[in-house]
Order: sequence, then structure tokens, then C-alpha cells
Amino acid sequence: MSGKRAARPRVSITGVLGELLITGGVVVLLFLGWYVWLNDIVAGNVQQGAAVEVQRELREQFERESADGVEPAEPAEPSETVERVDPGEPVVAAPPPVGQSLGAMIIPRFGDDWVRTIGEGVDLRTVLNNRQMGVGRYSETQMPGETGNFAVAAHRTTYGAPFADIAELEVGDSIYVETKDGWYHYVFRGLEYVWPSAVQVLEPVPQAPQIESQDRVLTMTSCNPRFSAAERIIAYAVMEDWYPRADGAPAEISGLVEAAGR
Repeated sequence: MSGKRAARPRVSITGVLGELLITGGVVVLLFLGWYVWLNDIVAGNVQQGAAVEVQRELREQFERESADGVEPAEPAEPSETVERVDPGEPVVAAPPPVGQSLGAMIIPRFGDDWVRTIGEGVDLRTVLNNRQMGVGRYSETQMPGETGNFAVAAHRTTYGAPFADIAELEVGDSIYVETKDGWYHYVFRGLEYVWPSAVQVLEPVPQAPQIESQDRVLTMTSCNPRFSAAERIIAYAVMEDWYPRADGAPAEISGLVEAAGR
């Protein structure tokens, strides 16, 4: 046998750097997976719980303001299971201070129990990136039920991604906005894709600032494509009905309302 030892492989700087880069890439991918996917699930669950609490507060506020402090009656049957009386013009509330909640948004297409808080304003820190809210109203637009354009914004990815499925909406889908006074029923009409600078979508008649509004419109805005802010995806809906709280919740969401402790 030869007394020579086997030559040890030489470790090059290039090889070490390559391994470090591969390891670093794996770590980055794992972090992004947590940040974009798992973190959205966690934050979304927090937003869901916060919105349910807002729903309870809305009902309690309505009960406190009931005339003469009379003990509130049992909730009426879901509004679509009995013959409805014309509810009249929808109540339009004054906007709350920026950063506070004005109500809740319920979109059955996004899930049987999907509900999110609507905050006043679109400030990132206090509303859009806030785990207690997530959806924000553009303060220069109209309030729920008001003639004109009730416009809101939310993330499609990160911070709970409230509008993650905005592109999955189908014509005819219901979108409900709940306030202390009741439920405003909007029906989805279509999508539009615009540049971030296209602020005309916030006009009382979207994209038509020269026209006086005759309708009650809901405009939902988010970034497009997903994981990018290159464009904006816009979802339009038109208000079809209004359900005063005293008359009971719409049948389509009565189960969700009951689950919120009503």
C-alpha cells in the first residue's frame, strides 16, 4: 500500500459564496412565504374577530339610542322571509373621525363568515395596515347609502389582505355595508383596471366628473396585479336595497348576523 494520503478537496471562495447565497435564498423564500401567506391568515383572523366585535358594538349603540330607553324587542325575522314594508330612504350618517370605524363590510363571495371593519380614511398606519380594521373609506367620497360614490380601499396582499379575492367577484354578487342604522345592500356590476393616478374613479359618478350622480355607488379599490402596485383594480357595485336594523337583517346574511351575537 502506498503511504500517500488522499488529496483533500480544495474549498474555493466561489464555492463558499455559492452555498451562502443558496442558503440565503432559501431563508428569504421562507420569510416571504410566512409574510405573504401565513401572516395574512393570522392577520385576517384578527381582522375577522375585530369586525365581529364592531358588529356587536353597532347593535348595542342602536339599542342605547332607542327611544325612551325601552328594552329592545326580539330581532325581526330575516327581511326576505316576510313581506317587506317599504323602508323609505336610507339613513345617511355623519362620518366618524379619521381612524375610527364607521361600520362593517360583508361579502358572501369571499366566504360564508367574511366580515371586515371599515375605518374612516385610507391612512396606512391607522387603517389599511391596522389589524383591527383593514378597509378604509376615502374621506372625500360619500357615506354608505348616500347618493354618489362610497369608495373604499384595502390591500390585496399583506396586512390581512381583505381584498385578496376582489378579482373573483361575479356580476350580481351581494356586498353589504353594516352601520348602526342597518344594512346597505350593494350589487356588484363589474371590474376596471386603471393607473394609480386615475383618481377619477372616486368621483360621485366614477370616471365622469362632469355628470351629476343619480345613483348610490360603491367603489372598491386595490392594487393590481397581486404583489405589485403598478395598477389599480376597481370593483363597482350599485346599491339596490336598504334594511333598517329594526326590521331585521337581510336573509342572505342572517346566519352571519346571528353568529355575531345578535
